[in-house]
Amino acid sequence: MEVINTLGRRKTSVARVYMKNGTGSVTVNGRDFKEYFPTMPLQYRVRQPFMITETEGKYDVNVNVHGGGITGQIEAIRLGVSRALVEVDAEWKAKLRAEGLMTRDPRMVERKKYGQPKARKKFQFSKR
Repeated sequence: MEVINTLGRRKTSVARVYMKNGTGSVTVNGRDFKEYFPTMPLQYRVRQPFMITETEGKYDVNVNVHGGGITGQIEAIRLGVSRALVEVDAEWKAKLRAEGLMTRDPRMVERKKYGQPKARKKFQFSKR
């Protein structure tokens, strides 16, 4: 199996995922994912697509991710890994979609408008 290249996005985070057959190592920006994401809930989200498809320990994943915060980066990685697994076996798509892992979350930060301090907040109004 050659290297499978996919992309995952969430908010302003972009994750480029490179997956190939291997021993199950996951590298994020040149570091082990357990070092990059130190807490268990974050690590669970990275492993979730593999757990659903019962393929833990079968693929080596190398991820380059930038932009956004920790949560956005995790969700982007999870989407990229899910897309890569679907390229390996299309039958996994139904399982992953049922768990909500195949959907690109379109919600983005609303832009700030002029004449206001934030996107929706208004400056204090004084009648007199």
